[in-house]
Amino acid sequence: MDKLKYERELTDVGFKYICGVDEVGRGPLAGPVVCAAVIMPLDDIIEGVDDSKKLTPKKRACLAEKISEKAIAYAICRVEPQVIDSINILEATKLCMKNAVESLEVKPDFVITDGNMTLDIQAQQKSIVKGDYYSYSIGAASILAKVYRDNLMDEYDAVYPEYAFAENKGYGTKKHIDGILSAGLCPIHRKSFTKKWQR
Repeated sequence: MDKLKYERELTDVGFKYICGVDEVGRGPLAGPVVCAAVIMPLDDIIEGVDDSKKLTPKKRACLAEKISEKAIAYAICRVEPQVIDSINILEATKLCMKNAVESLEVKPDFVITDGNMTLDIQAQQKSIVKGDYYSYSIGAASILAKVYRDNLMDEYDAVYPEYAFAENKGYGTKKHIDGILSAGLCPIHRKSFTKKWQR
């Protein structure tokens, strides 16, 4: 499969700086949603870039290091649980993606995003369902976002060990929910996601 299909279509009509954007963490009960935006050189491809969920943690970490070194520009942003509770997860994800794009040191000519949403940005854009699988640039963004968020949840595990965040990354596993039932919510829980377990 040609993971540069979308990028080539855009460069063929004159776009130069094509930015891939993806998010991680829409579904967890705890922690922020994290988005990465990245402009990759298209003449020096990193082998193995794929949907971050299909890669092992070790492979993801290795690729994230290579991506951050080779990228023309990249930015990683997060939106905290309190904002997610305030504006809902869809709007928080859009805001996070917008912030990531606008934080790039190189202004993109065109933005391609994973999923099916329109961002409030000035650059032209296109959303691609399963973009982290089909597009090299979005796949690179998904890896950066996933590695950043997983590392963050490992750090939170040390602060709030009751919830096994290092294992579940904030998703609603039995061990995590048992922790909520025994210890209550902690400051990084999304209250709008955990109503049925709140005391």
